[in-house]
Amino acid sequence: MTIERERMDYDVVIVGGGPAGLAGAIRLKQIAAEKGEELSVVLVEKGSEVGAHILSGAVIDPSGLDTLVPEWRTDAECPLKTEVTRDVFQFLGPAGSINLPTMLMPPLMSNHGNFIGSLGNLCRWLGGLAEGLGVEIYPGFPAADFVRDDGGAIIGIVTGDFGIGRDGEPKDSFTPGIELCGKYVVLAEGVRGSLTKRAIAEFALDAGREPQKYGIGLKELWRVTDAVFEPGMVRHTMGWPLKNDTGGGSFLYHYGDNMMALGMVVHLNYQNPHLDPFQELQRLKTHPAIAPYLEGATREAYGARAIAEGGYQSVPKLVFPGGCLVGCAAGFVNVPRIKGSHNALKSGMLAANHIAAAIAAGRAGDTLDSYEAAWRSSDIGRDLKPVRNVKPLWSRLGTFGGLMAGGLDMWLNTLLGFSPFGTLGHGKPDYAALKPAAQTKPIAYPKPNGVTTFDRPSSVYLSNTNHEEDQPVHLKVGDAALQATSELGVYGGPSPRYCPAGVYEWQTEDGDPRYVINAQNCVHCKTCDIKDPNQNINWVPPEGGGGPNYLGM
Repeated sequence: MTIERERMDYDVVIVGGGPAGLAGAIRLKQIAAEKGEELSVVLVEKGSEVGAHILSGAVIDPSGLDTLVPEWRTDAECPLKTEVTRDVFQFLGPAGSINLPTMLMPPLMSNHGNFIGSLGNLCRWLGGLAEGLGVEIYPGFPAADFVRDDGGAIIGIVTGDFGIGRDGEPKDSFTPGIELCGKYVVLAEGVRGSLTKRAIAEFALDAGREPQKYGIGLKELWRVTDAVFEPGMVRHTMGWPLKNDTGGGSFLYHYGDNMMALGMVVHLNYQNPHLDPFQELQRLKTHPAIAPYLEGATREAYGARAIAEGGYQSVPKLVFPGGCLVGCAAGFVNVPRIKGSHNALKSGMLAANHIAAAIAAGRAGDTLDSYEAAWRSSDIGRDLKPVRNVKPLWSRLGTFGGLMAGGLDMWLNTLLGFSPFGTLGHGKPDYAALKPAAQTKPIAYPKPNGVTTFDRPSSVYLSNTNHEEDQPVHLKVGDAALQATSELGVYGGPSPRYCPAGVYEWQTEDGDPRYVINAQNCVHCKTCDIKDPNQNINWVPPEGGGGPNYLGM
C-alpha cells in the first residue's frame, strides 16, 4: 500500500524527549539566539507527554545542568531540590549487612554536591524551557522509519501511523504518519531505541567496538514515615539477594515530601535462565537492612527500564550520513557511579554545537566527524575512561572480587591516570550469556504478601501503562518455531521471568506450547529485545502515546 504523507522541513529533527534530546534542542536555540539567527528545531517523543517514559534512580550530577541552564538552582519551577546529605554503601548478606567506609571509595564515587529527584519531572521542566525558546515538541509521535535521500543519507524520520488494526489493515480512524525532515537528525531515543538499533546495524557503527552491555533497572516509589525519612540520604547496596556471579545492586534515595526511591539493577549478562529480576527486587525488600524503611509506608509507583552499561569501550561511532547519536542511545552511562543524565545533557549540547557549526557553514546531510572526534576528549570521555574496567572486572571476578579490583583500578586511574589492565573487553553480548535450563538450578521465590512485596499485575497497574488494544503487536517474534524449540525447549522459557511487566507467557493448548504476548502490559523497557537468547524478539514502537505514563519517576 502506497501512503501519501505530508512533509515538514526543519533545520534539525530530534528523536526523543529525554535529557539528551532536550538539551540538544535547547542548546541549538541558545546558539541561534546568541547569533541573532533563526534555527528551526522539532522534537518528537513517543510518550503521551515529555517525561511519561522517563525512569531513573535518580541521583543527578548537576554539572550538565550547570552548563545548559546556569540559573536552574534559583528557578522556582525546577523540580530538583534535594541535595545529597549522606552517602551509605553496604554489602548485604542473607541476614545482615556490612557498611563499606566511604573514605575507601575513589573521589569520583562521592555524591557530595549531587541532587536527588525525578528525572521525568526534570525532563518536563526542560521541555517547557525548550518550547519557550521555540522548539516544536510533538509528544505521542513515535519515530517509525527513516527518510533518506537518493544517496542513502538520513534526511528525516517518519512518525508512526495511527489507526492500524491488529490485523495490519487500516481502520476508519487511520491517519498516516508524517515526514519530518531536516539538515541533520539526532537520535536521542534512549537505550536500545528502534531507529538507533537500525542505524548502528546499517552503518556498522559498532565495528571495532566492544559489545554493548546492559542491565535492567526496576524502581518503586514509596512514601515513608517521618520516623525513617532522612532527606538527602543515598544508600547503595551490593550482594544479597543476588549471588556473587550475578552483577547488580540496589538503591534507596530519600527526597522531596517523604519520598523514597527504592530499586534494583540486575546486569543482563546473568547466566541462570530461572532468575527473575522482578522477584529479586521483591526479595530485597525483606532484608533486615531494607524492611524497616517500608513499615507504615505506601507504594505509589513502579516501573522498569534497560540501562546501557558497556561504557567507554562500547560506545559506537556516533555519526552517520545525516545524523548522530546522543545520550543513552550512545551508551554514556557511568556504571559505578550509577549516573548517566549528566552525560546525556552534555552529549546533547556537544552535538548541538557541532550541528550548529555545520549548518552555519552551509552543510547538510553529511557526516559530523567533528562530533565523533570530540567526545573522548570532552567531559564525557573524561568521566567514562577512568571507570572503563569496572564492568569487565565485575563480570570476570563476580561481585566481591570485582568490587575490590574495580575499586583499585579506579584509584589508580584517579591518582596516576593509569590502569594495569589497560582497557578490558566485555566478551560476548548479554543474550549469549544464558545457560541451558538443564545446566542451572531453579530459583524458588516466595509469594508476595501484598503489603511490602507484590505481584506483577498490581505493579504494572501503578505504571499507568496503556496501549490501544486494536493495533498490531509491537513485540515482533521472528520465528515462532524457534521460540518454542529454543527459548522454551532449551532455556526453559526465560522471557516471562526477565520481563518486568508480565508481557510474555507460555501456555499449553491441546498439549502444545503456545506463546502469549500481552503487549498491552509493555512498559517499554526493551529487556526482551536485549536478553532473548536467539535475538528473536524485535521491539518496535506501538501506536503513539502508548506505554507507561510515569509520574514522578
